[in-house]
Amino acid sequence: MEAALPEERVQRRLAAILAADVVGYSAMMQRAEEATYAEFERLKRDLIAPSLSRHDGRLIKTTGDGALAEFASPLAAVRCATEMQNHLAEASGPFKLRIGLNLGDVIVGQDGDLYGDGINIAVRLEGIADPGGILMSEKVYSEVEGKLDVGFEDRGEQQLKNITKPVRIYAVRAGTHSVLAERLSAVPPLPDRPSIAVLPFENMSGDPEQEYFADGMVEDITTALSRFKWLFVIARNSSFTYRGKAVNVKQVGRELGVRYVLEGSVRKASGKVRIAGQLIDAITGAHIWADRFERDLTDVFALQDEVTVAVVSAIQPKIIQTEIALAARRRPENLTAYDYYLRALPQSYLATREGLAEAIRLAHRALDLHPRFGGAATLAGLCHMRNVIIGYADDPQFDRREAVRLSRLALSLDDSDPDTLAAAAVISAFMVGDIESAPEMADRAVALNPNSFGAWSARGWVCRAAGLLQEAVQSFERAIRMNPIDPLLHPSFVGMGIALIELRRFDEAIVAGKKAQRQKSSFWPAYCCLASAFAHLGRETEAREAVARLLEFDPAFTISAFIARGGQSNAKLLIEGLRKVGLPE
Repeated sequence: MEAALPEERVQRRLAAILAADVVGYSAMMQRAEEATYAEFERLKRDLIAPSLSRHDGRLIKTTGDGALAEFASPLAAVRCATEMQNHLAEASGPFKLRIGLNLGDVIVGQDGDLYGDGINIAVRLEGIADPGGILMSEKVYSEVEGKLDVGFEDRGEQQLKNITKPVRIYAVRAGTHSVLAERLSAVPPLPDRPSIAVLPFENMSGDPEQEYFADGMVEDITTALSRFKWLFVIARNSSFTYRGKAVNVKQVGRELGVRYVLEGSVRKASGKVRIAGQLIDAITGAHIWADRFERDLTDVFALQDEVTVAVVSAIQPKIIQTEIALAARRRPENLTAYDYYLRALPQSYLATREGLAEAIRLAHRALDLHPRFGGAATLAGLCHMRNVIIGYADDPQFDRREAVRLSRLALSLDDSDPDTLAAAAVISAFMVGDIESAPEMADRAVALNPNSFGAWSARGWVCRAAGLLQEAVQSFERAIRMNPIDPLLHPSFVGMGIALIELRRFDEAIVAGKKAQRQKSSFWPAYCCLASAFAHLGRETEAREAVARLLEFDPAFTISAFIARGGQSNAKLLIEGLRKVGLPE
């Protein structure tokens, strides 16, 4: 058996590093310590943090007078650096920054901190940069040349302190990034992923207390949506500038650079509160989703939580469905890596041999265009796993290895992404047989995004494989409650059914199995669940009917092959029921 996934987790990764430092900070501190400290805190809050957020940067740490950040893309790092320097050049504040940029291999510490020459070179470049300037290594320059409207100056090879080999250095030429500054001050372009702004909900009660309630709920919804890393969410401060204004959704979309806008209202009457919400495509003005919630106004915080879950779990799949439809309509010559990923999703949902093969092909096309696209690697890994479990694999060992390899690749790119962790947990449990570490990964996934249907469903499967049966049932229940009308709930119903069989709750297992069958009659694992549960209850006629349907969809089914596909070590009663009903060994 292969080694457990977490034990071999990659501890190095390629990253674009930005190092920034305030020019003359020590001298300013000597002259006006408190004022300088307060001004630098404002700079971090109002410039550095928002710029990193806009360009998908991750703050590694701040020093007394500087900051260190990581980006998946050198292009994003240069755009962020240029944006910050342009802002400071145009402002009347006391600070100037030096910025150094490098692309290199880094060591990932236990605390998430990064180490190694990849970091050190960026810091050394920052130290010799001009005040207000940007220096970058040749590795960064080679990635961004010709992709930005800026000029570069080749400063040749230089020997940096404590760096063995000389580094060829390029500077952003002074004054030439004004074109980019103009672009940044203009209407922001749409990000290369789904984007949304949650506007302040209108208080229709005339009660000032309801203003606080509405604002709290909007903040909760914004925070919950921001946990989906594939979604670009406008920060609360920008969205709340529209408070009390009659808004045109298309104009809001243009001004904030988002495709989707969520707006709503709150009305209180007779001890009840009614919340209405609608999701709108800001490009076309089309309504994608609308709903209304009416609840007793008792525990305000519990009510906020309840409505937040309901809204987020409703609009998240609607956005995905809309994005898939948009990708399907784009011309082939214009497809991006994200478009290929979106086209792969519905193929993976089919869960047919042909659908999974096409999903894998499209996901690999996305990875060809964007090798650091963790979502595409995760999707391909899950499809390889399904090939093994469903029995489509011509070479199960190949698919098993690919599932593990792609999962490890996704983890090496971002081991704090809840979707990546959820998929890695399932693949680790079912393809590697690691039922000790997999639940921990699943727990991290739901902790990072408690509003993710996928994370809760994955936790259900992992807990079921690990023999944590009550936890499995509760996780599946949570997933289904969050996404009650999803047409892809049948695997979760089957997972719950198997856990219920192991708990000897056979009647409940039959209910779950029938729900899966009704949702997708060709999903043969539902008939495994039903056949076993009926057999345990001695309902032989119904058990044989379930077996007949099972063999209709999988004529070559054998119990030994089913066990060999993985994850059945803690499904003893399920297997016992299949033997009782006479399925071949």
